[in-house]
This record gives sequence, C-alpha cells and structure tokens, in this order.
Amino acid sequence: MSDPATNPAATSFSAPTISLPLGLEVLRTYSGALICLEIVFGGLVWILVASSNVPVPLLQGWVMFVSVTAFFFSFAYLTFLITGLADRISIDWNFLDVFYHFLALLFYFAAFVLEAAVTSANGGAIITPLSNSTGAVMCIHYPRGNVFTVLTGNQYNINVVATIFAFVVTLCYSCSLVMAFRRWRI
Repeated sequence: MSDPATNPAATSFSAPTISLPLGLEVLRTYSGALICLEIVFGGLVWILVASSNVPVPLLQGWVMFVSVTAFFFSFAYLTFLITGLADRISIDWNFLDVFYHFLALLFYFAAFVLEAAVTSANGGAIITPLSNSTGAVMCIHYPRGNVFTVLTGNQYNINVVATIFAFVVTLCYSCSLVMAFRRWRI
C-alpha cells in the first residue's frame, strides 16, 4: 500500500503566533485593559466631537474618521482575542498587534493635534447678544489672527474635553505599542 496523501493546504500554513492569552483572560493583562480603555475613551472622543456641531468640518472630519475607525478596529481586535478566533487564523498576531498600534498611534496623534488646533483657534472669541435685540443679532469679539473659530461656551468646553480624551487615547495607543513591540521581539 502507498502512504496516505497529505493535504498540501493543511501543511503549508504555520500555526498562529500570539503571546496574549485568549478568552476572558486577556482582560486580566495590561494589554487587554489598555484596549478596553482605547475603546471607551475613543468612543468618548467620537461622541464629543459629534456633539460639538463640528465647527471646522475639514479638521474635525479627520478626527471623526480616526476615532470611529480606531474604535471599530480595537473592538474587533478585542473580540478576536476574547472569542478565541485569533487562535484559528494563521497569522503572526504579535506583528499585527505592533503594526495596528503603530498606525493607530500615528493617526490618533494627528487627530489629537487637529482637535487641539480647532479648540485653540477659538482664542477667546466671545459671543454676546446685543442689548435690546431678540438674540438673533450677535456681536462677536475675536482676537487678532488669521484663523479663528466661533464657538459657543458649550461647544468650546466640549472641544476641550474631546482634546483631553484624544490625548488620553493617544497615550493608551502608545503604551499598547510599547507592550506589543516587547511581545513581538521576545
């Protein structure tokens, strides 16, 4: 008798490489906790920017794109780890972790800078209704400069908080990148 034929598709792929635990145990690691923080604070950035009526659509459109995209990718990555699907897909998950967190850090840093620029472009502009008017006529006192945004006090406060959370998410992605790089090199 001859030897049984081996399936070439079954032998050509290597086993997945992942050093994070799978299942709910991933939430007990620092990396899992940071991914949860990325999701929570990234969702807050998304919600806050959307609720500020987007005074500068060109800049804040990028912030919205980055926050929504990173939110969904981080959620999908955490879902792959919790459900154990990462063990069934033959890929170097450690490298993918480094690559994803590097791109997310790069994009989120740019989003943080743009959100801070929109917030600081207000520069102390004050919107006051003119006396003896119905409130439809406003007087805007703005500081010197070429670029300024006209934000109400509420919109300005929302943009300040969105800037702070964007910075926190940037820090979370940078810490995740450092830990992912250490896992990848080991």
